[in-house]
Amino acid sequence: MFAVTAARNVALALAALAASTLIEPAFAPAWAAGGGTEVAAVVNRQPITSSDVAHRVAFLKLQHQKGDAKTAREQLVDEMLKRQEVARVKMSVSTEDVDKAFQRFAIGNKLKPEQLTQILDKAGVGADHFKSYIAVQMSWPRLVNARFGGARGKMSSQELVTRMMENKQKPVTTEYFLKQIIFVVPTAKRDAVLNKRKAQADAARPKFPGCDQAKEFAATMLDVSVRDLGRVLAPELPDDWKPLIEKASGGTTGTRVTEKGVEFLAICNQRQVSDDVAAEAVFRAEDLGKEKKTGQDPNEKKYLDELRTKAQIDYL
Repeated sequence: MFAVTAARNVALALAALAASTLIEPAFAPAWAAGGGTEVAAVVNRQPITSSDVAHRVAFLKLQHQKGDAKTAREQLVDEMLKRQEVARVKMSVSTEDVDKAFQRFAIGNKLKPEQLTQILDKAGVGADHFKSYIAVQMSWPRLVNARFGGARGKMSSQELVTRMMENKQKPVTTEYFLKQIIFVVPTAKRDAVLNKRKAQADAARPKFPGCDQAKEFAATMLDVSVRDLGRVLAPELPDDWKPLIEKASGGTTGTRVTEKGVEFLAICNQRQVSDDVAAEAVFRAEDLGKEKKTGQDPNEKKYLDELRTKAQIDYL
């Protein structure tokens, strides 16, 4: 029963992942297509094999998407173009970074990495294929931003002035100064101590003495660390933390289980601001909201179309 439920949860999470982005830097050339004997397509002299296509068909089906060989092959061609471009400009993420993202995905679905690997293998996807997908998802948006700027990049002064003139008034948003309190849980002991650490964090949070005494507070407990997050504007808050911050009472948020352990945030100060930095953050958030509705940054399509125009692609 556990295996069936876990597989269903992973399928739902992968379906959500298909419409989202793993926010990390670049891409590692080590994650390349391969492993099959028959060649399904060649992109700039690099092959996509029948085995790659079969893995992607299974991956699409696991995401509850149309899982036919033609769709799978086109996705892999696009990913190969992205992979080649990232390698060309030398924006790479390490194997370790990809493995950490894989681990976070597993933990987010209440699985060990080994259990996630078993589910992917049983579904015909394979962990290596999923990691290859992760690597591209980690790198491509960052590469697009580096070239075009825009919603995820820094606005030029002219863009900022234009948007403020269109808006007729400078946007106002909330500025937070935050500290992160982490009840550390070692990966090797996670299953054994996580519930205990969660209870400790829940019990300690109401006793938090304030940001000025945060380090002294942490020092009274075992394996508790404090990280100063500094100034964070409301539009920049991570989605996982935003509702907790907005509902915070007594100067701290509720606790959350993360890959590091169990955490809560301390709100050291907050105020309404309307400076240029705040305006840019609001405008970027608005643009990202539009992207989520359409499902794609228009610059991503423009960049990929350019790569396709210049590429030599042979279907076999």
